[in-house]
Amino acid sequence: MTEPDVRKGMPPVKLSREEFESRYRSQFVDPAFAPLKRELDAIVGAAWDAYSHSRKSPVTRKAGVGFADPDYELAVDWLATRTAIFEAQRRHDDASATPRILVINGSARSEHTCPGEMSKTWRLVKLAEPVFVEMGFAVDILDLSRLTSEFGKYIHPCKSCVSTAMPLCHWPCSCYPNYSLGQTSDWMNEIYPLWVAAHGILIVTPVNWYHVPGGLKAMMDRLVCADGGNPDPTSTHGKKAAEAKALELKGWPYPRHLAGRHFGLIVHGDSVGAEGVRRTLSDWLTDMHLISAGRFGETDGYVGYMEQYATSHRELDEDHTFQQEVLNTAKALGRAVKLARSGRFEDPGAELSDPDPK
Repeated sequence: MTEPDVRKGMPPVKLSREEFESRYRSQFVDPAFAPLKRELDAIVGAAWDAYSHSRKSPVTRKAGVGFADPDYELAVDWLATRTAIFEAQRRHDDASATPRILVINGSARSEHTCPGEMSKTWRLVKLAEPVFVEMGFAVDILDLSRLTSEFGKYIHPCKSCVSTAMPLCHWPCSCYPNYSLGQTSDWMNEIYPLWVAAHGILIVTPVNWYHVPGGLKAMMDRLVCADGGNPDPTSTHGKKAAEAKALELKGWPYPRHLAGRHFGLIVHGDSVGAEGVRRTLSDWLTDMHLISAGRFGETDGYVGYMEQYATSHRELDEDHTFQQEVLNTAKALGRAVKLARSGRFEDPGAELSDPDPK
């Protein structure tokens, strides 16, 4: 097959003005908005105009030199994220700069909203952080619990553009923001540069029903564009499926935008699933051509196995073996990055001892 074949047939999703206004106004049920009815009416009218005319990216400029179609209008939001990624890549490639470690708290739990208590995952993040500092790394912490506890933080879902054709999946993602649908404040625009700048990534996560928490999974899905994504949206004139399919059918190079970075994993559970989640994360990262920090660089285990949840923090207090495994994971990742930057190929866990060697 050489001709693009675009399939259609899903039911329509366009809202009537009445339904749109009902949904839009549902954001303003607080009585504090009651005196602002006139102003709110005007805002709702403007929002309807943007929605009804599908103004996804209302502020654009010509792509310019370096793009397949220099005259194509690109969203200024996307161009700003692209610039941030270029700067992050420059810092990553600067041999004289301090190497960076990105530590990711994958838990959605926070003391600043329900349930009103910090997560054990956050404690493990803070246990690992000083290891990297002592090894001379700059450390960035990405706390995904802010998705549940901070106003205006969103990771919008992946739209699976890659399943239509790889060139339709842009690097960085161009699906958001979508102003006409109210899909704004997309945190991924800040998260992409963090991954690009990092020489090592440590993911610390609990097990939620045999898998990672929703925020971490949303970030994973949105990182699909780092694994073969198209850095030039003008080559598909935005989201023209037929043009993207034509490009893929000609042969697509699948650029691996995060290749060569090292990773470590710490997965903890309370009864089941920790090993499966750790393997899933490891497979995902190696598929993107990142490099594991080795046997000591990937840890899974249980804190308070089959014990009551109410005492789980105390269980962590007393589990010195698991704490040491966390420290070993951080050390192995740090050592893997240092060895790679010095051009040496050695076992990053060679100097570490297993606290539970059975």
